[in-house]
Amino acid sequence: MRGPARTGRRPVDLTLSISGRLPVFPGSPQVHTIPWQSHDLHGYGLELVAMSTHTGTHIDAPYHFDPAGATMDKIPISRLVRTSMLVRTRKRRGQNITAGQIEALERDTQKLGPETTIVFETGWSSRLDARYFERSPGLEPGAARLLARRRINMVGIDSPSIDPGDTESYPAHRALARSGTVIVENLCNLARVRTAEFELAVLPLKLARTSGAPARAVALC
Repeated sequence: MRGPARTGRRPVDLTLSISGRLPVFPGSPQVHTIPWQSHDLHGYGLELVAMSTHTGTHIDAPYHFDPAGATMDKIPISRLVRTSMLVRTRKRRGQNITAGQIEALERDTQKLGPETTIVFETGWSSRLDARYFERSPGLEPGAARLLARRRINMVGIDSPSIDPGDTESYPAHRALARSGTVIVENLCNLARVRTAEFELAVLPLKLARTSGAPARAVALC
């Protein structure tokens, strides 16, 4: 649960593929991949890609909901490669992660703190369809506030948002941003991680002065 990750284990890709078919957060631009150079005409291939910085598997920097928070390029790489705790908590539409679950997690393991990284497997990534964003699971406000008080390093989830899908005020994002916690959303394939503790690397594009960035997330287990 703590400290830098060990290497030499089997990699599991936890990343959604980005394409024009990928569901995007309501109000965000659809992904567009535009052929720019071709093998036939130029001897090589090159594309332009237009998308939100919060497309697919991505990181939310604290700046996303805190104007004084760190932007994407200011997050140290050491925070993004860590041993992580995997919490399996299957959720149906409209069900969320509660403060009681976080308290039980502390009782069963140890006190959470700035070195802690937690990933929640809700099973929601299997619902990657037109209803993906409809009442998707996230952290109830009390659960988010508890994690924020512990100032944990990073929290990830296999749903489109760390907030419940029916929120309009984003209390989980706001609480975690103020505490400096990094958020990872839209993870997948967590069922292939067989242990309760695993090595996690979430490597985003190093975009200057942005609120987030697409990332390649990998478990070593």
